[in-house]
Amino acid sequence: MSVRYVVGLDEVDAARVALVGGKGAHLGELSRMTDVRVPAGFCVTTDAFRRVMAEAPGLDDEVRQLSRLEPDDREAISTLSARIRRTIEGIPVPGDLAAAITGAHARLGAEGAYAVRSSATAEDLPAASFAGQQDTYLNVAGPAAILHHVSRCWASLFTERAVTYRRRNGIDDRAVRMAVVVQRMVFPRAAGVLFTADPVTGNRKVTSIEASPGLGEALVSGLVNPDVYTVRDGAVVAGVAGDDQRPALTHAQVIRLAQLGRRIEAHFGRPQDIEWCLVGDEFQVVQSRPITTLFPVPESGDRENRVYVSVGHQQMMTDAMKPLGLSFWQMTTPAPMAEAGGRLFVDVTQRLAAPAARAAFLELAGRSDPLMADALRTVLDRGDFIRPLSDEGSPAPLPGGPTAPIEPDPAIVTELIERGEASVAAAGRDIAALSGPALLDFIRADIQELRRILFDPRSHQVFMSAMEATWWLNEQLAAWLGERNAADTLTQSVPNNITSEMGLALLDVADVIRPHADVVAFLRQVDDDRFLDELPRLAGGREARAAIEAWLDRYGMRCVGEIDITRPRWRERPATLVPLILGNIRNFEPGAGARRFEQGRQEARKKERELLERLRALPDGAARAEETKRRIDLVRTFIGYREYPKYGMVSRYFVYKRALLAEAERLVAAGVLREREDIFYLTFAELHDVVRTKRVDDELIGRRKDAFRSYQALTPPRVLTSEGEALAGAYRRADVPAGALVGVPVSAGTVEGRARVILDLARADLEPGDILVTAHTDPSWTPLFVTVAGLVTEVGGVMTHGAVIAREYGLPAVVGVADATRLIRDGQRVRVHGTDGYIEVLA
Repeated sequence: MSVRYVVGLDEVDAARVALVGGKGAHLGELSRMTDVRVPAGFCVTTDAFRRVMAEAPGLDDEVRQLSRLEPDDREAISTLSARIRRTIEGIPVPGDLAAAITGAHARLGAEGAYAVRSSATAEDLPAASFAGQQDTYLNVAGPAAILHHVSRCWASLFTERAVTYRRRNGIDDRAVRMAVVVQRMVFPRAAGVLFTADPVTGNRKVTSIEASPGLGEALVSGLVNPDVYTVRDGAVVAGVAGDDQRPALTHAQVIRLAQLGRRIEAHFGRPQDIEWCLVGDEFQVVQSRPITTLFPVPESGDRENRVYVSVGHQQMMTDAMKPLGLSFWQMTTPAPMAEAGGRLFVDVTQRLAAPAARAAFLELAGRSDPLMADALRTVLDRGDFIRPLSDEGSPAPLPGGPTAPIEPDPAIVTELIERGEASVAAAGRDIAALSGPALLDFIRADIQELRRILFDPRSHQVFMSAMEATWWLNEQLAAWLGERNAADTLTQSVPNNITSEMGLALLDVADVIRPHADVVAFLRQVDDDRFLDELPRLAGGREARAAIEAWLDRYGMRCVGEIDITRPRWRERPATLVPLILGNIRNFEPGAGARRFEQGRQEARKKERELLERLRALPDGAARAEETKRRIDLVRTFIGYREYPKYGMVSRYFVYKRALLAEAERLVAAGVLREREDIFYLTFAELHDVVRTKRVDDELIGRRKDAFRSYQALTPPRVLTSEGEALAGAYRRADVPAGALVGVPVSAGTVEGRARVILDLARADLEPGDILVTAHTDPSWTPLFVTVAGLVTEVGGVMTHGAVIAREYGLPAVVGVADATRLIRDGQRVRVHGTDGYIEVLA
């Protein structure tokens, strides 16, 4: 392959990123469009960069050392990256390379000023823009200055900000190369940026334009306030003047520029962030990159306006899921779901459009997530987005209505649990001998049994009776006694809650291990998942291993993000549990699990006696007390079972996963797959075809892996429209102190403590009295609840898992606190008002 050090912009297109970097490839592609003007220029290619890097012995070793540093090691990154930059800038440009650059410069015209712009191969990509991470130099004149600034651009690949950005996006420093774009400077009447989708709301129908007189660098650098224009449907719908009293653009120019942006967007096939200049009366484009922060829009297949709600916000798992995980969730649940950005969404347009269905749906949404309900009301209040339906066109009613009466009989729960566990065991026996297409056929058929159990009317009656009784108690006791959130205390330490039992059972594991000093010391050094095999050689190690194995037999199918079948389970990654066990050993005395449960039980009994005595003292008190007692019995008998259906589902998923991974290993051995985890990037139907045909599309798997990495960086909205608008919702309350963070009160009480902002369960380091602050909690976070004194999450509602367990453990908790992990700093002192639903940051 021939080496080219310089190519003209008109010689490259969007496919030449490896040669000219992202910026160069985009500018080359733009220059090929007949109706787009791009300043003339050339690219110094990545071949030139490789040549220069090879001129410095030892430089490659320093880059390798840099690539091993963690993103949080800012001081080491700063020191080493600065040294690498100095080395690159000090390398003389080889003669033949210098001649190629200065020759291209002379052919464009040696007189006049030029812009010299960095163009890295990991830049302006669909998943990561790298905007502003490398350097650009303006008004560069003369061949010597051009060469000097090309060297500076090469070196800017290793600015501290660029290195840190790459690390956070999972890009290896050694895999990135730098090209440089050299273009004639233009001196415009006005310049600025254009977004072909609203960069704040994500609305794809809106064009946002910022403009200021002269060069756009002051605007991009944040040194001036620009004019801001909003364009929709070919008209300027909003405009805000900047620092200059005279508008930078006329409305006719704004509309013409917006039309140019739409043509560029159509050419690249996705929303663009465009830098432009107005030279005379002609717009020239000096940059166009994809907007990487927009959340994708589900494909609806028609042009009707659509409204979608996030499944992840209801399931307390807003992380991106791999295709096989999405596929299993879609096969498990009855509601049709749309996929976007590695997440699932439910189309609720018809429920909002039909007056009869709308009220019930909004009430249900509000109970689950008030922010979601508010966002939906925002769409409705506009009055022009959703086309109304008549009641005759309403969708089928939501499941619900008053639940049929049921007696609080513990035997009902026992029977449901035994039936569910027997079904999972049967699936495990039946699947054991299957392989090939027969295995996939079995799983497809067995999911129907899973659905039958999950949506069993008797099961639904049990936990809905408990939930309705909880709501009744809170409403009636507030009205009769002024007692707020009474059910929170009444639900402490209920029987048959598989999730809360899991956290207490890990305390029992700590009790077994605590007396054995050698085992404790060994666990402090554990760094891989083979530690269980090494335990028996230590004094007390056999007992420790037996305790951990017994816990894993009961709960090992769980993990963070457990609704995604592709996530590693605790049984697969037992080392994940070690920090939690060591924390329990450090923070608790023997017998803490049993004491914790009994204390909660006694507090619930005490609260029950107190409430019934106060009720009996009221007019008609005997009847009120009798009805209240019946509701309390329903809650305490049935509310624990609320956690069980999901446990059964996850248990069955693990049966499927083990069998599918065994099949994947056979495919790897046969040379069909490169690695067994490749099956996670296929849908269930695609995997079935691979197993049947023994053929796989490696390029498809590669694209899916790249897409998943990009999806991980996105934050899904609670509500999303077909126009791409992401709506977060708001709490419209005036009853909280100024500066307080508002959320949903889900577990009563007030507690003050040190905030521990934890985004990774495996890195949790908690002490008694800490307040856990995190994005969301699913059942896997329960072992942390035994240590903390309070809970704050960004996602959640009154009946989500974290709220249920917080009440059972007696932890004041507020959930649905927007941006809590950003607004609360780790180590700050906070006060959690679990009864009133807000948090005060104290220091």
